[in-house]
Amino acid sequence: MGTGAASGAEPVTNPAGGRAAVQGQPAPSTAGPASPRVAFFGSPAFSLPVLEAIREQFEVVLVVAQPDKPVGRGLRLTPPPVAARAAELGLPLAQPQKLRRNTDFEATLRDSGADVAVTCAYGKILPGSLLAVPSSGFLNTHTSLLPAYRGAAPIQWALIRGETVTGTTIMQTDVGMDTGPILLQEEMPIEPAWTSLELSAALSTQAARLIVEALFRIGTLVPRAQDDARATHAPMLIKEDGFVRWTDTAAGVVNRYRGVAAWPQTTAFLQGARLKLEGLGVTEGRGQPGEVLDVSEAGLSVACGQGAVLIRSVQPEARKAQPAHLWAQAAGIQPGARLDVWEPPRP
Repeated sequence: MGTGAASGAEPVTNPAGGRAAVQGQPAPSTAGPASPRVAFFGSPAFSLPVLEAIREQFEVVLVVAQPDKPVGRGLRLTPPPVAARAAELGLPLAQPQKLRRNTDFEATLRDSGADVAVTCAYGKILPGSLLAVPSSGFLNTHTSLLPAYRGAAPIQWALIRGETVTGTTIMQTDVGMDTGPILLQEEMPIEPAWTSLELSAALSTQAARLIVEALFRIGTLVPRAQDDARATHAPMLIKEDGFVRWTDTAAGVVNRYRGVAAWPQTTAFLQGARLKLEGLGVTEGRGQPGEVLDVSEAGLSVACGQGAVLIRSVQPEARKAQPAHLWAQAAGIQPGARLDVWEPPRP
């Protein structure tokens, strides 16, 4: 899959020059090694292309991933994808339970001889004492055009909010949440049909290419401070983020479906019973929010606050997914029926 990048990666400029210091700790060295030794911090499958791209060009002296977790009905203890890949490759691996006040792990990182550390969807906040260990600090791959969409779910919220362009930022990590200075940044147009699954794959490829460029140019890239006044946030998703808001516009309902495609997926309700929906698209029609407008082999047409959406697949609780029109026939759903209108509770 091509990245569709809108512009080439370029260093950003800072009139003051040099690397920005992290408050309360020394600034990373401005002169990086010719071929830096890298410690890689990552956990999910999204991080794998980035790890692979780095190890093809540089020596990876340590891989750090989240601890193994119980998975499936049998709750079998399972390593995250990055830990499993590191074991396959025979790379040194650490999976600390915590990072704060963990002097043993800080010693492990120091003893690895890493000149720089790279984080990619690692999943833990890094304390200042750890950031100071590598001589060239930590670089982070973030899947948004910072300062937009700081936080844990930038891909998902960019889709939910209907963005048409996103991208990847390589930043120097500081003690804040995605607040460090920008080193490289590249745009990527979002294809209209993409869900979070396709966009994640494209951005993972883009991040892999940009981090390799950043590592080759370490010590020469000039950081630019982020404009905090322009910052937006992308908090971790919760299950309710997947609940359909029928009072939204049709485009808003479809954008939410695209954003939550990986998790928690799209859920609607009929008389309190949950229905998982797939294959949503904007269609013509109008009516009361949640009103069924049409049932055909093409799917189930449901009115929104503005416009309507076509639903192609429905999965009732504890049952298999099925074409929407077959579910409607079995459930006795005809035009004029209403799906429950769910609204998020007011704070």
